[in-house]
Amino acid sequence: MDLSSISSPNCLPEMDAMWQETLNWCPTAAQQLQLQLLYSEVVGANHKLNLTRITTPEDFWEKHLWDSLRGVGDLIVSSALQVVDIGTGAGFPGLPLAIARPDWQLTLVDSTAKKVGFIEAIAPLLGLTNVRTLVSRIEALGQARQHRHQYDLALIRAVSAANVCAEYALPLVKVGGTAILYRGNWTTEEAESLELAVAKLGGEIAKVDRFMTPISNSIRHCIWLSKITDTHPYYPRAVGIPTLKPL
Repeated sequence: MDLSSISSPNCLPEMDAMWQETLNWCPTAAQQLQLQLLYSEVVGANHKLNLTRITTPEDFWEKHLWDSLRGVGDLIVSSALQVVDIGTGAGFPGLPLAIARPDWQLTLVDSTAKKVGFIEAIAPLLGLTNVRTLVSRIEALGQARQHRHQYDLALIRAVSAANVCAEYALPLVKVGGTAILYRGNWTTEEAESLELAVAKLGGEIAKVDRFMTPISNSIRHCIWLSKITDTHPYYPRAVGIPTLKPL
């Protein structure tokens, strides 16, 4: 599909200055068209697949596109990475990152086949060749040889409690790599329970990145976990156990 032929009554704001100011990055004209097409496709499929409650152009830009890219911080301008997006849903943060960084290789994982099918359908429309998809429970993926300890970066957004997210993400990350947990609010109690869990998983909390969204002025946090040693083979535990008995 020729991206230059896209037209939509609901156009995303371009926000070039905001992109540059907050991320030290700005989409090219072609990337802006890809982001617009992503928005159009998500909104168009939403009534069938219940992909998101965020559908207005400004909200979508801030809460899906900007939030996805802001979550990785300075990594947005780093070298090429192998990335896994856990519980990707409609493709966030994975698809915006695939657009922003065509040299990154991204694996988008979700347990809902219809959502993965949607991503598989739109990736070619977006002109993306750096995306692969998997329908899987993350507990099973974390024990699979071809995925365990294989990724430079694991991303997990709005999936579960932080200590559960750590058990999902860290087994997939290679030593020296990073897992980023996208959160809204962040409390001392959450930090304490996460620190205990991460220690069991071969990692440590590297930083808590607190920032404000540029339109609604909402507080967000991204928790960066560094992978120090290989995760013990016991983790992740069997399907359902991490949420029933968090570390």
